[in-house]
Order: sequence, then structure tokens, then C-alpha cells
Amino acid sequence: MLALCLATFSGAAAELSDIEKRWLRGVWPVVQYDKTAQMLLDTAVQPQPALNAAPLALSYIGGRCKLVFSVRGTAQADTALNGLDADLQDAAIELMAAHELGHCQRYQSGAWHGMPAGFVAQESAALHLASLAAWAELQAARREEGYGDLIGLAWTERHRAPLYARLHGWLPALRSADMVLGSHHDTRAWVELARAGLPGSRLSIFDAPAGLCAAGLQLLH
Repeated sequence: MLALCLATFSGAAAELSDIEKRWLRGVWPVVQYDKTAQMLLDTAVQPQPALNAAPLALSYIGGRCKLVFSVRGTAQADTALNGLDADLQDAAIELMAAHELGHCQRYQSGAWHGMPAGFVAQESAALHLASLAAWAELQAARREEGYGDLIGLAWTERHRAPLYARLHGWLPALRSADMVLGSHHDTRAWVELARAGLPGSRLSIFDAPAGLCAAGLQLLH
């Protein structure tokens, strides 16, 4: 089935580079999980180099999610797994794929950029009116990235439990690389809350992070 999947992604598996095949095999368990969750997820491989693109990203088009691989000639694909022991690399790719699956679930549920009941996004008094919309957009994106990281950790706890502590230690380092404090990828408030795992570990990977998502918002308010 994986061979058929690889062929479908590109039209011919032989056209894929070794690093593309490596990443596609890495996400396979998450793609399989998506099939059982019956989410509307498609997968695409960028055929041309995308120097500054993330190896995995998600787009939402026509009511369907598209998991996009940009690993051919992409610096981040070469460095994302640097320093990881070999036994962690597949699990790390799964975590990143589950992060994107979390974004897909948020889009499809109509919750994208939404706030939990009882929360109101803070505005910065130092910003002029013209900047408030951009600030609100940045903070909404940061909340979604925090949620995505918790989904990734929920996946890891459910499917890669013996590796959880080591992957939890790796994730902040990945997020801190070239990160701007307070930017949308500054998810450390949420990741730190999950150091000992997620309280709802028996729930689905989409429901387990709910409590920690809310706790992270409390820290930011």
C-alpha cells in the first residue's frame, strides 16, 4: 500500500528523490490515521525546489486539506532532523505531520482562529489602530501553532510513548531555531505545559489537548 501511495503522490515513484521518499514513509502512519478519522485530506509533493519552505505545510482549498511536501532542495528538510538520534527521526516526522493534521481538523470544524468560550483576545495598548489587525492575526496564528504542537505531542504520547520525553525535549529546540519572540511559532508556553504528557491521553488526539490549550491561553493573558 505504501508503494502505491508513493506512486500516486508523483505519478511515478521513480520520480521522487530519496529524501522525498524518506519523508513520505515517515508520515505514512499519520496518513493512515487520517483515513480512519475520515478527514478530507489530500497529499502533494512540490516538484520544484522551495528553498525557504517548511518541509511539511497545510493548505485548505475547496473544503479539503492538502498536506504539501517541500523537501526537494529545501534547507529546512535537510536540517529539521539534525541532531536527532536515528530511532527518533521517524517519530519526529510523525509529530510534524500530526501537527498539520491538527490544523486540518481546526479548518474543517470551522474553529480556525477561534477562541474557546470565555476567552477574549488581548490587544496591545502600544499599537496604533492600523497595526491592531496584524497583531490580532499574528496572535491567532500563534494559538493555532500552539494547538498544532499539542496535537503532535498527543500523537506521540498515543503512538510513540517510549520516545515521548526525548521528542518533547527536541520540539522546543526546533521551534527556537531562528524564532522571533512572540511570533506565531513561539509555542513554548503550550509545549512546556505538556512536559509530563497530556491529561486527556485516553481521548482522541484532537480532544486530548483541550485543557492544555486553555491553560496556555491563560498564561498569555
